[in-house]
Amino acid sequence: MKRRKLEKELLDAMSRDLNNWKGPFYVNRKDPRLIVPKYSRWMGWTFNFGNPYAWPALIALIVIIILLGTYTG
Repeated sequence: MKRRKLEKELLDAMSRDLNNWKGPFYVNRKDPRLIVPKYSRWMGWTFNFGNPYAWPALIALIVIIILLGTYTG
């Protein structure tokens, strides 16, 4: 239980580190999370573009949005 709290604190510290932000993009290969909180948490969440699954997930999301738009319109 204590280890999980330490891991969460370490991951949260990574997402708050400005060195891991390239403009509006979070890029950290050491962070295993695909989706991370934005630097200002009230702004929501973003993809970790250092994760190898970020681009395929983003493309899949865009394709789903386009497909849903064509079937409802």
